[in-house]
Parts: sequence; structure tokens; C-alpha cells
Amino acid sequence: MKNNQRLYGGDFEKRNEVVVAERTSALAKDGVEHPRIVALGGDHTIVLPILRALYKIYGPVSVIHFDSHMDTGAVEGRTDQERITHGSYFTIAYEEHLMTNTSIHGGIRSKMRGPTQVTHDESVGFQVISAEDIDDYGIKNVIKAIRRRVGNGPVYLSLDIDVVDPGFAPATGTPEAGGWTTREMKQIIRGLAGLNIIGADIVEVAPAYDHADITGIAAADLVHDFLVAMQIDAPPKAGHKGSPWTVEDLLYYVD
Repeated sequence: MKNNQRLYGGDFEKRNEVVVAERTSALAKDGVEHPRIVALGGDHTIVLPILRALYKIYGPVSVIHFDSHMDTGAVEGRTDQERITHGSYFTIAYEEHLMTNTSIHGGIRSKMRGPTQVTHDESVGFQVISAEDIDDYGIKNVIKAIRRRVGNGPVYLSLDIDVVDPGFAPATGTPEAGGWTTREMKQIIRGLAGLNIIGADIVEVAPAYDHADITGIAAADLVHDFLVAMQIDAPPKAGHKGSPWTVEDLLYYVD
């Protein structure tokens, strides 16, 4: 099936069962179909046990990590109790060989302690798309870079709500100014449709800090985009029924 025929054409539920079975069974070590779960949180540390569970089924996976922070903090010199935090769990996952070296961050903009923080992040297996890159390279190139990085292997998608600017999602524990808008985040997720996404999460939502539920509404809408991205074969194309746009308009915009 091409593009969104699985989503909009024919018996959706039956087509959906086929595409899920094809993707998960082809990637799994046992060749068996497995469910794909979206986790909701909560502390970002939940990603570590999730990656441990996925490793048993798929082996090492690539991670697409949307966050304002890298979460690959060094753990040398820490006690066993201090090693695993919401800022170091990816380092632990690297030590346990749970990830490939083709993972990528998106939306990073936190303050850096020095160059070693970046080199350590690279050694853990990540590339970085900063929040500012969306201005310099555009959304389409951000999507293209993410897809190129993770390739055709199993992919886990993790989204810390603080990747979104606090003006749109204030209810989080470690907000950072200058983030992506909710619309930009939604468009990027839609652009990842067709990747072999085997699971996802959205975390660090803190309802006690919310105003008029705008963070909760944004998070729920992003989860919906996760679920759709898992079920269609390619990103939705530009244009829609009832619009005033022509092919020439689109070509002009792209140029």
C-alpha cells in the first residue's frame, strides 16, 4: 500500500493488523509478532527498564530522543544508588548495550558544562539536532536527518515534554526557554511515519504545574500522532481536500 491507504482506505483494522504483524515479526529475534506500547510519565528514567525489555525482543535499538536535555550524563565516581537518574539513564543503557550507535536527539538547548559533555554524548551513540537547527535547516531537513540516522532498524521514540517551549507546555520540572512549538513537534512526528517504531513514550508531564490543562492537551495530542505514525507506511503528503492550494503553490514553497 502507498502513503495513507492503510489509514484511509478499505478495512482499516484489518490492514492495521497486517502492517503491525509485518513490522514487529520481521524485526523480532524470535520472528513473532509483538505489541507496541506507548508509555506515559512521569520521570524520564522509565526509559531504561523499557529499553531493557525491548532488548530481549529486538536486541539493540536506535533511539529518537526529543528533549531539551541530552540525558547522557557521565556516571564515573557515582555510587550505585546515584548512577541511574533522569539525566544519566541513556549512559546506563549504553553500558548495557541496549542501544545501537545510530541514535539521535532532537530539540536540545540546555546549558552545557563543557566540551566533554558533547564528546561523551557522541560516545554513547547520539547525534544532536539542536532547537536552533529548525531555524537554520527547516523542519523538512530535520525530519530527513532523523530518518537517515536511524535507518530501517527497530526504533524507540522518547519525548520529554520539555522539548516543547514552556510557552506551549509549562507543566514540567525542568523547563528550558527557546523550544519548539507544539505544531512543529507534531509535524516532525508525522514526518517519522513509516519508520520501524517498536515503542514510544511521552514523559516529564507534571500536572501540578499546568495552566488550563494546556500541557496535558498537547501531550495527549502528541500521543495520538505517535499512534498514527506507527500505523501508516509514509508521512502524510501536503495538501488536503477543500484546500485552495495547487501543485504550483507547493513547488514554489519548496523552492
